[in-house]
Amino acid sequence: MIYLDSSLVFSLYAIDSNTSSALPLIRNASQPLLLTPFCELETLNAFSLARFRKELSEKELDRLRHNFQIDLEASVYQLRPIPTGAFTRAKALAEKITPTIGVRAADLLHIAAAIDLGAKSLYTFDLKQHQSAQTAGLKVNQLPQP
Repeated sequence: MIYLDSSLVFSLYAIDSNTSSALPLIRNASQPLLLTPFCELETLNAFSLARFRKELSEKELDRLRHNFQIDLEASVYQLRPIPTGAFTRAKALAEKITPTIGVRAADLLHIAAAIDLGAKSLYTFDLKQHQSAQTAGLKVNQLPQP
């Protein structure tokens, strides 16, 4: 399974600098795509933040929300709850990884959830999460070149 972070999911629906990298990753994925309700929340919030920043119109925001919901209902993604043990794993990762990489707790929770759910890969466009996931033993996507 491939665990998707909201930074990548956002780029699948909203046109941004990472969209041209996100689309082929998903099209070429040979494993199921995994999301948690936490990623769903972060993605929906990212859509709303883009509207707040006036990067999207209200109509565009509605379209993104609608398209994402359609894909969730169509089981494009496997939506799985965050395992309880992921919080314990995230705390251990915080002690091991954060002092050297400086990753956010939310990113560590995604990494821990991915591992506890049995994902072998984590796809993200967040540099620190990318580095942290790799350090934690997950395969990661190639980051787009600036």
